[in-house]
Amino acid sequence: MSQKEYVIIVAGGKGTRLKSMLPKQFIELNGTPVLIHTLNAFYKYSSSINVILVLPEDDFTLWDSIIVKHSFSQPVILQKGGNTRFQSVKNGLEKISGHGLVAIHDGVRPLVSTDIIAESFRVAAIKRTAVASVKLKESIRVVDSHSRDSMADIPEDTKAVDRSRFRLIQTPQTFDIDLIKNAYQMKEDPSLTDDASVVEKLGQAIILFEGSYENIKITTSEDLIIAEALLKKKS
Repeated sequence: MSQKEYVIIVAGGKGTRLKSMLPKQFIELNGTPVLIHTLNAFYKYSSSINVILVLPEDDFTLWDSIIVKHSFSQPVILQKGGNTRFQSVKNGLEKISGHGLVAIHDGVRPLVSTDIIAESFRVAAIKRTAVASVKLKESIRVVDSHSRDSMADIPEDTKAVDRSRFRLIQTPQTFDIDLIKNAYQMKEDPSLTDDASVVEKLGQAIILFEGSYENIKITTSEDLIIAEALLKKKS
């Protein structure tokens, strides 16, 4: 028996690193705001998915104008965000009642594929957790932050590590609803950098599945250029 599926789209970015007055989730990619690309990716996966969009309350009016401008008419449950991502996800979870599965996804990852979304729900239905991840492409080194060249502020003591032991974590991060709601009852902690780390603190194993290098997060101006190129390639 299939479980009810939800997605919480967290979109509280400010566009600071993009040097944009417009929050990055509203910047246009090939004529369409990043956030609408993201929402459409989940509706492409399933027309019956329950979408909860978490935005800063100050952005509600802007969002209303954007959906009119771009004729976006898909059903979305709007929820105000908190001061941190932890608080925003917790607020989003308040909009869910009953059992099932919930994916939590960055509003500025507009290129997530149907296959990745489907796999996240498939794995979470079996294992209760499912987190998209990719292997590292480049060599990495551990830095001793206490050992620096005082003239250039460059670390002097570094050590090579085996990159095969590490993964870059993406979203969606998908969970059994009862599990993730229970996890978000804990006190917020700066070390809890994503939803998987919150659930892991309960003692729950985190299951990784293969994400995609195209599932990029829009953070810098270079990311916008890459995303536009990838969208053009798909179209």
